[in-house]
Amino acid sequence: MVINRTRVIPARLFVKKPSGGKVELLLLRKKSENIWEVLVGGRSIKKGLFLHHDSGFSVEVLDELENSRRIVEFSQPIEPDLDAIGKMPLPPYIHEPLNKPERYQTVYADRSGSAAAPTAGLHFTKKLVDDLRARRIQFAEITLHVGLDTFAPVKEDDPVNHKIHQEWCELDDANARIINSARQNDKKIIAVGTTTTRALETAAYQSGEPELKPFMGNTSLFILPGYQFKIVDGLITNFHLPRSTLIMMISAFAG
Repeated sequence: MVINRTRVIPARLFVKKPSGGKVELLLLRKKSENIWEVLVGGRSIKKGLFLHHDSGFSVEVLDELENSRRIVEFSQPIEPDLDAIGKMPLPPYIHEPLNKPERYQTVYADRSGSAAAPTAGLHFTKKLVDDLRARRIQFAEITLHVGLDTFAPVKEDDPVNHKIHQEWCELDDANARIINSARQNDKKIIAVGTTTTRALETAAYQSGEPELKPFMGNTSLFILPGYQFKIVDGLITNFHLPRSTLIMMISAFAG
């Protein structure tokens, strides 16, 4: 059983324009120490604009990307302060306030970087993981930091023309060996979630041979019906929205 150990960061920040107007920043992807790709909520967020947070730091808009995406530079490293000033970016179908942020983390999450939780893993408790281990089910781990593009609807009539999002993922040497050993012993590889599936199949694609090799980097793998899965034998997943790349991956897997 392969799990994604990514952890959701409190990625929603509220800053102000020089006029005093409020702007929401949603951290999507860290580019360097102080530079992030973000999604902005607010009008006239142009290149060169400086935004300010009540705690004292500033944010410069470096570049305008498509739609509401921007490249911004913080005046200081932002991650150490996120727990104090950031909000958890909940999906739109969760309407209740999140009084306990840990409820939107998997029990095995320990690598910060996601803008959303890998929701299939939310069904696992520590007791369930212990029970599975007691049944001699072995666990392997990957990391894939979930981006909000995951949930973007496919608007093209032919999904092949959809511009697939990139997400950062890693399969290290130790866990590649665990998976290779299991496969050599005719054990089934069960992926917990579409994020785990995408990372495993990316590593397999990059390896280009029967044995998995370690992989670290961005993946733009778009799995559509007709795709031949190389690693994953079984998949535990959640519900998915219509016209999403995720439901297309499930269609490719389940038929």
